[in-house]
Amino acid sequence: MAETYVCPLVSCEPVVTGDLNREPWVLAPWSDDFVDIQGDSQPKPAFRTRMKMFWNEHGLWIGAEMEEPHLWATQTEHDSVIFHENDFEVFLDPDDDGELYLELEINALNTTWDLLLTKAYKKQGKPLDSFEVKGLQTAVSLRGTLNDPSDIDEGWSVEILLPWRSLREISSCPVPPKPGDRWRINFSRVQWHRTVEDGSYVKVPGRPEENWVWSPQGEIDMHIPENWGYLEFADSL
Repeated sequence: MAETYVCPLVSCEPVVTGDLNREPWVLAPWSDDFVDIQGDSQPKPAFRTRMKMFWNEHGLWIGAEMEEPHLWATQTEHDSVIFHENDFEVFLDPDDDGELYLELEINALNTTWDLLLTKAYKKQGKPLDSFEVKGLQTAVSLRGTLNDPSDIDEGWSVEILLPWRSLREISSCPVPPKPGDRWRINFSRVQWHRTVEDGSYVKVPGRPEENWVWSPQGEIDMHIPENWGYLEFADSL
């Protein structure tokens, strides 16, 4: 069954820093912990991932917190294929039609890849890499040392602002939304198995990535919008 997150409306406008231990973030509820993309038939993820959201007059705010003993990221170029390394991903389809939906990926260096999918790949959808989320703001906060295999880290958090003015471009429903409106949304964490060679992290050859998600897809494919969860816009906290 698809997950639902009731997203509170707030009046303040925080600075995007990646730190979720401040208002209004501390007032927004956490989601349930992420699970394997295939669902309960698979083992629970090795590390905790959870998210929270709120909305205001400017846009939709997304925060995520990830346990991670080995912080790792090397990609620094915008619109790189971020999921070739560990990342956090957002999938959003405001009008729930399975077309022109947003995918946003971010790594621990705060490098982003934003694109539109005309529809799901299985339905011959095409990725539109040229799409840019106008006014997008992102930040990460690291609890540990990046790319240092000599120590054990705690994790990292992500803070994202998706402005309404950009989301209007991909939606036929009202934007900004009204309390009670429901959008399709999901989140994914891509986690690779790594080892250390010459003092640096490298992926274990031949080992596929782990895919941990908020609302399970039933198979290893995030591009099934009809299996995503629901974002329900609520009144104030």
